[in-house]
Amino acid sequence: METCLSLRQSPGWVEGRARFGHPIYDPVRGLLERLAQVPDWPDTAGLNALGTAIGRTPQTATGRRIRFVAPQPDAENYELRAHAHGEVATRPQDWHDLFNALAWFAFPQTKAALNAIHVSEMPRESGRRGPTRDLLTIFDEGGAVVACADPDLVDLIHAFRWHTLFWSERDRVLASMRFVVFGHAVLEQALSPWAGISCKVLFVPVSGALLAAPVEQLVGALDTAAAAWFYAHAPTASPRALAPLPVFGYPGWSDCSGRPEFYADTRFFRPKPPTGHTGDGRMVMGVGQAVAASAVSGDVEESPGSAERDAG
Repeated sequence: METCLSLRQSPGWVEGRARFGHPIYDPVRGLLERLAQVPDWPDTAGLNALGTAIGRTPQTATGRRIRFVAPQPDAENYELRAHAHGEVATRPQDWHDLFNALAWFAFPQTKAALNAIHVSEMPRESGRRGPTRDLLTIFDEGGAVVACADPDLVDLIHAFRWHTLFWSERDRVLASMRFVVFGHAVLEQALSPWAGISCKVLFVPVSGALLAAPVEQLVGALDTAAAAWFYAHAPTASPRALAPLPVFGYPGWSDCSGRPEFYADTRFFRPKPPTGHTGDGRMVMGVGQAVAASAVSGDVEESPGSAERDAG
């Protein structure tokens, strides 16, 4: 699969199933494999049955069991409905909403935390989303957790030293760092990947033993850590708390990653901007930021949709 420059429309169900082997889908691979056994798109009944099949059903922070339902005609806010009733609006035959549902199964603690903080922040707003909810939306749509046993590699990300990180130090990256993608908009875009897809990330220090553990164990630990971070920091944080990361730079994630010149392409691996300078908005935004910006302008609300693609 060519992932250097391609930018195509999302595939249908049959074509999309053939792309589930990419490492970006590791956190939801077991769920996808179950769903791939059916010849056509899973419906809400199939998604609700998934919890029974795997022996765990996600819940809101208040203990309401999550149920995936068709979008309702009323105007109740997406987050409020999920929090009050456990109902997650899920459109049929829609990759974006499907990956949102799978995120509830793979990262139940973090999804519940984001939802609870959204609801707690709404009464403090005056009809306009604030920086806390921007942060939540950006991570929900375009976030990832970087699990790392080598702090020097984290420093390279903060310094935007992409060529050093992904090329010169790629053996250390492969041995000591994992990208675990949370954002459902990113998982949707990865069906038609290109090198410009980026995430906004949290860093979680882990042991080498956890990095080598089965993916379910690693994801469970990162889910716990991410939920704790949001509960502790989100109320006083903004999107600037999340570092940008061009995730398709990870060795082997792109067909182009075997060429050193790939990491010199500043369309995808931009240099660190001067302090206080944001530069070209298209180059600065990650996937979740584009969604959050649309939400602030009134184009979308929360999680239900995204066609945004940007260079991160």
